[in-house]
Amino acid sequence: MTISVKKFTLDEYLAYDDGTDVRYELVDGELVEMPPESDRNNLISLYLLSKFLKFVPIQLIRHKDTELVVIGNRTRVRLPDLMILRELLAALSGGRATITPDMPSPAMVVEVVSPGKVNEDRDYRYKRSEYAARGIPEYWIVDAEKGRITLLTLVDGLYEEVVFQGTDMIKSATFPMLDMTAVEVLTAGQGQL
Repeated sequence: MTISVKKFTLDEYLAYDDGTDVRYELVDGELVEMPPESDRNNLISLYLLSKFLKFVPIQLIRHKDTELVVIGNRTRVRLPDLMILRELLAALSGGRATITPDMPSPAMVVEVVSPGKVNEDRDYRYKRSEYAARGIPEYWIVDAEKGRITLLTLVDGLYEEVVFQGTDMIKSATFPMLDMTAVEVLTAGQGQL
């Protein structure tokens, strides 16, 4: 849901605080409220986090807590579900956790698709071009509703796509040490205790 009538600049957005815990993305100058995540999506992103923690230092992992400035027709700020940084960004330790255009792009971004056409368009279409323009080498779209993981690898400024489903082993050029199947990710947290 878009809540602002006023067009925000990036600086105005970064200074904005409405005193609530509501999370927003900035899309073409407008504040767009991010709905709470489903339990299923949270479990999927936590499962991936647990996998990456085995070989990526925790200081390089961001889980639903760091904004990423991308450029579209106007400035946009996204809140990915999971990011793996290329290097420790000292600027993040002081204040608001925002990766600005002057900082190195993450090595990888993961988005877990929420149900609904708007969310699907946002993750499959808009973020795909935004993350490519930002130079992010690898972008994952995890779609539990469709039962697939789309892994996008940046080649000459555009993403090349491979889709993993069922028992397909996920093959990441950026993280070849990953050892998991699509179904393991897509059914994270649905097992028995």
